[in-house]
Amino acid sequence: MRDILITAMVFGSLLLILRKPYIGILVWSWLSYMNPHRLSWGFAYDMPFAQIVAITLFTSMLFSKDRKSIPLNSITIVWAAFLLWMTITTLVAIYPDIASLYYFRILKIQLVTFLTILLITDRVRLNQLVWVVVMSIGFFSIKGGVFTVLSGGGYRVWGPPGSFIEENNALALSTLMILPLMYYLYKISEKKWVKYFLVFAMASSFASALGSQSRGALVAIVAVGGFFWLKSSSKLVTGLLGAVVIVIGLGFMPDSWFDRMSTIQTYEEDASAMGRINAWEYSINIANDRLTGGGLKAWTFKTFSKYAPNPLDVHAAHSIYFGVLGDHGWPGLFLYLLILILTWRALSKIVKNTSGIEGASEVSTLARMVQVSLVAFFTGGAFLSLPYFDLPWFFVALTVILGRQLKEQEPGKVEALESAESTEVEVKQA
Repeated sequence: MRDILITAMVFGSLLLILRKPYIGILVWSWLSYMNPHRLSWGFAYDMPFAQIVAITLFTSMLFSKDRKSIPLNSITIVWAAFLLWMTITTLVAIYPDIASLYYFRILKIQLVTFLTILLITDRVRLNQLVWVVVMSIGFFSIKGGVFTVLSGGGYRVWGPPGSFIEENNALALSTLMILPLMYYLYKISEKKWVKYFLVFAMASSFASALGSQSRGALVAIVAVGGFFWLKSSSKLVTGLLGAVVIVIGLGFMPDSWFDRMSTIQTYEEDASAMGRINAWEYSINIANDRLTGGGLKAWTFKTFSKYAPNPLDVHAAHSIYFGVLGDHGWPGLFLYLLILILTWRALSKIVKNTSGIEGASEVSTLARMVQVSLVAFFTGGAFLSLPYFDLPWFFVALTVILGRQLKEQEPGKVEALESAESTEVEVKQA
């Protein structure tokens, strides 16, 4: 029954996508973040729904004039340079055939992300997309939070099979990244029942992040909480509220949770932590030896035998920073960090320049919440191999879209914005 329902929903959306291409972004995001077909047990489980939607989307765009331009600014220029460098590192990778397969998977994500900038042309569409992303990941975080409370936190919470967020640590980080977006939706929603639901969703998602028993998630929770407190206009109230939430949350956690979190202080005795450090040293060594790094999927016994301090401990980077360094060398890491820095800077300028603009409160709130989400990614991502995951690139795209929308709303007020300092070029579809 699930197979039939999911298939009917996807194929039923194709006609809508042909009429309105932006709906293809919404459907693709739902499939990408929630992976609903992975909740089935029959023919739909391995159906290439995302590919079908993408082909329909491209076909629709061939005949549609319903698109904006991509701002040619520092973010998009460096972003394109990173993709070009990734192409080069794939061609000269240690294992080019294997690297190419993963490269094309990443490229599809990047291409749809750029299409998001083209097709999400107004605030209504933007909010619809935020709802889709929040509820797609929220399906697992809300359900996981309820499970955590009912089970006393004795089991880890996992994501959809075969996805970027299948692992408990990855789901926890994604949950923390969408929590600020839930708050944004709470602020702009007018119906009380929607607000009540979002309060429940935020509480459940927080419980889910704790219930993941992820040490990286704990670090991200502390970082996000600290950032919130620093930016709060009422630090005493925010601090007391945060303390109450933490005390209540920790009160549900079993002894096994505290035992696992305590290993942060004794990482030398933890095999997983030492494996990460071994992989990080491998990344540095291979980047020092090869300008282009090892290329995608080069984390093997052969390469570790040459570059790792402990060649027998073949381990993924479990870090967005060392993962990019090992895959694409020092130039790749520089470009990747520059994208993140420029995105943060653009968000700060958006927040600054929305001051005093009538009707721009939504833009300001969303920009602030995206910054909070990025804090979670910067900290929690230091311990996870998620540099190519859709969600952080979605936030980069959101930043570009927000800058463009604010420029169109009040161009004289936002001359300092990165997006307003640049020209725009029309992207024509082949």
